[in-house]
Amino acid sequence: MNRGKLIRLVAVIAALALITAACGGTKKSSSSGTSNKTLAAAPGFDPTTNTIKVGVITPLTGPVAVIGQPLTNGTATWFKYINAEKLIGGKYKVELVQEDSQYKPDLGVQAYNKIKNDVTVIGQLLGTGVTKAVLPLLKADNAMAAPASLDADWVRDPNLIPVGGPYQIQMINAASYLVNDLSQKSNVFCSLIQDDAYGQAGQQGIDFAAKELGFAVKSTAKFTAGGADFTAQVQQLKGAGCQDVFLVATPTDTGKIMGTSAQLQFAPQWVGQSPTWIGAFIKSPLLPYLQQHFLLAAEGTEWGDTSVQGMTDMLDRVQKYSPTQQPDIYFVFGYYQAQAVTALLEKAVQLGDLSRAGLVNAMNKLGTVSFNGLTGDYQYGKASDRNPPRNSTIYKVDPAKPGGLAKVKYQFESDAAKKFSF
Repeated sequence: MNRGKLIRLVAVIAALALITAACGGTKKSSSSGTSNKTLAAAPGFDPTTNTIKVGVITPLTGPVAVIGQPLTNGTATWFKYINAEKLIGGKYKVELVQEDSQYKPDLGVQAYNKIKNDVTVIGQLLGTGVTKAVLPLLKADNAMAAPASLDADWVRDPNLIPVGGPYQIQMINAASYLVNDLSQKSNVFCSLIQDDAYGQAGQQGIDFAAKELGFAVKSTAKFTAGGADFTAQVQQLKGAGCQDVFLVATPTDTGKIMGTSAQLQFAPQWVGQSPTWIGAFIKSPLLPYLQQHFLLAAEGTEWGDTSVQGMTDMLDRVQKYSPTQQPDIYFVFGYYQAQAVTALLEKAVQLGDLSRAGLVNAMNKLGTVSFNGLTGDYQYGKASDRNPPRNSTIYKVDPAKPGGLAKVKYQFESDAAKKFSF
């Protein structure tokens, strides 16, 4: 080969090498779209062990533990699936750090201060009152949390990662069902609410529905959570001639209220917000009364409804990672709430920053997250741009169904709910 041809051949080989380097010089992660470079350490994130710690502040003891325990197991089951089959960004495992709030705001604050520097995000913060108590601290720390509470106040808050249709929407859709589907507009409507922020959220939806649908709320009775005697409240409602009563309570109080009502022969149509129910009711003496007089406004679908893809996937993961779990609506909530937290962490990894500022930035750039029918899809992004689901499912009590609930009207959005602004 002469010298000229040799020079040309060397030039071609060099050019090909440059093209190859330009095309493949930086390997990208197939799952996150980011480079394989190590992310910087941050509170709750250790790049040497590839571990992301996620906080849980929930009632693990006390009367509301009937919600907190299965909800936390739902969260744990989701992350067991992530750790075993996917990892965050295809690389990072999740470890839960749990603290018991006992559903008390002051203990919730103590729990947050204890773990805030050890977790990337609070992946579960149960209770409207607890969330309101912790929220100023989140803002001061530029930290984020996922409230296990459906208050509409969370929709526009940049430090929160809400899921599901808000309590206000549940009550609006429930009222629409009573008025339009059951033709009960001429009935006497009343409410019985927990005397705190949780109760106020439900009442806000009830009052909005009354205005939109053209009925009046004749009487509102209030109670302190964990009360021992509901006789006065039930007598108030009975004396007002209430025929439809919206209930905002937690399961322990629901049981007492239903028992007192049965004893006093007060039998209106009750409609409860999602946290009023617990599956144990189907094994209690209250079952006949509940079957006749109780409806639930909540999210998603029945446990075991494999026509819904999200339920099919969840049941498969329950069998693998939590085989002793019994049907429970709070388990389902914890499971899909963890899905939203995962979407946020995935976005932060994609953007290359798991710091607090990085999580806030990731939240602002997070799009719509689908929960495949376990709850409505949620449009995230900047707080001002968020659009929560406005649909609800109405359930009746049916002991033949897993968890004791049978859907009556699945994931519907009333005209009144469409008009509610956040």
